[in-house]
Amino acid sequence: MAAAPKSPSRSRSRLTLRDLAEHAGVSPATVSLVLRKSPLVAEKTRERVVESMRTLGYVYNRGAASLRTQRTHTVGVAINELANPYFAELTAAIERALNRMGYSVFLSNSAEDTARQDQFIDTMREYNADGIIICPAAGTTAKALHRLNKIDMPCVQISRYVRDAKLDFAGNDHRRGMFLTTEHLISLGHRRIAMVGGLDLISTGWERRAGYAEALAAHGIPLDEKLIIHTTPTRENGAEAIKALLEMPHPPTAAACFNDVVAFGVMLGLRQLGMEPGRDFAVTGQDDIREAALWSPALTTVAIDTTAMGELAAQMLLDRIADHKAPRRESVLEPKLVVRASSGQPINDRARPMRRSAGK
Repeated sequence: MAAAPKSPSRSRSRLTLRDLAEHAGVSPATVSLVLRKSPLVAEKTRERVVESMRTLGYVYNRGAASLRTQRTHTVGVAINELANPYFAELTAAIERALNRMGYSVFLSNSAEDTARQDQFIDTMREYNADGIIICPAAGTTAKALHRLNKIDMPCVQISRYVRDAKLDFAGNDHRRGMFLTTEHLISLGHRRIAMVGGLDLISTGWERRAGYAEALAAHGIPLDEKLIIHTTPTRENGAEAIKALLEMPHPPTAAACFNDVVAFGVMLGLRQLGMEPGRDFAVTGQDDIREAALWSPALTTVAIDTTAMGELAAQMLLDRIADHKAPRRESVLEPKLVVRASSGQPINDRARPMRRSAGK
């Protein structure tokens, strides 16, 4: 039978890690790992230490620990648009990874506002955060991010990056992803393929447009600038874009959309015109958010491993915190085409259903 935990002789107001370790029957080093939420501690051991903390009324003084280690075990995470399901999933992945590594997270939704993003960086400096993970808001300049180096704030860019910022980056091959969906539509016989959504103010915008153009060129299809709709990727803009495209004298038969959200808008716009996505017009997206498989028809898209990306960014940040002068790192994940029912072969013009106006 194991010996009962010992009771410390000191008063509760002066409890130390050594007192807690003695009561729990473990080493002070193990107690320290538990307090920092280290994954290295076995679950039963962690529970024993936590139970001793409850019994003794021990409260971890994070401020005192920060003075000893010069670290606060807090990290800022700045995301450009939390209303977008892709970024919501990505943020959850980052937070899970950081929590598992013993870090608390300050979260900011920049809403594509660079001033709000700059203010959050200043706030993280005031709180002495150990580092920051940032998905740059549209229009973020390299100069704006260079000040992170000046204030010695470790930073990792995620999903998007700013050219010449010279910061670590964890992301996805967005150019390859758009190449895959465009080539998929070409393989089905489509030659008039629109690209809907995306702006040049963000790296994802010009990367995905480059992938679209590259796929067309690889199959000898001329690029028609009239088929590229530059717009903020929302459902509303997707619906309006497809209506304008189908009014063209020589309309497209398919749309490679910037992301899943704008693809949903395109599908809604098609139905408002009396056309069925996947049968009368092919639609593809990017990101493979959870909603994509639930749509009718289910959306053909490109899967991005947000969990892996979040874990990569978290680990890269911790590595940067440990060594501020290490060489810059970049880790780019490979996208995967997911074919579903929304992409179909082009129909004969004579068989194409008559389009109704949106108001009828």
